[in-house]
Amino acid sequence: QMLGEVARDRYVTTAGAKVGDLVILTKGIAIEGTALIATEKQAELAGILSPSRLDRCRAMLRTPGISVVRDAQVALEQGGVHALHDPTEGGVATGLWELAHAAGVGLIVDQTRLPILPDCAVLCDRFGINPLGLIGSGALLIAAATDAAPAIVRRLKAEGIAATIIGQVVPRERGCQLQGPGGVLTPLPTFARDEIAQLFD
Repeated sequence: QMLGEVARDRYVTTAGAKVGDLVILTKGIAIEGTALIATEKQAELAGILSPSRLDRCRAMLRTPGISVVRDAQVALEQGGVHALHDPTEGGVATGLWELAHAAGVGLIVDQTRLPILPDCAVLCDRFGINPLGLIGSGALLIAAATDAAPAIVRRLKAEGIAATIIGQVVPRERGCQLQGPGGVLTPLPTFARDEIAQLFD
């Protein structure tokens, strides 16, 4: 457990997302999950990824790393942030559901804009894992005002932090949905347990 103090006027919670906000995701999907798979299944992956790519995957715990402190600081300095949430167990999909539930809103997430890292995609395909439900420490979800979100993304990128607008906050009755190619909507998946558990079944 970690405890800290913050000025009352700078306190930002998961519950602050507002209808019309844009949703930003920093770094990428399943950073920690990618590192764990590469570490736990190194022998099985020897013929699938080169040694240098496996080393890079294992090193993701440090580069880009699993801290989101700087991500949050930069976004807040830029302004216009209404909510922050770090997707961990259950991956980015669970993090999105948690954000929506806390704020009493719905979400439309653009499936084509989800930043699934290429190495992550290879590892998940090998073990039949859905990266959206894979432990996602290292990424940060940011709900920000529509007119502020592009500037936040630019500022994050200027600080060397990858960032992508992945969706929009909508009224609760619209639910949480993925928008695929052609605008087709499907329910945002839910995961009863983190997908990493499949490695140990």
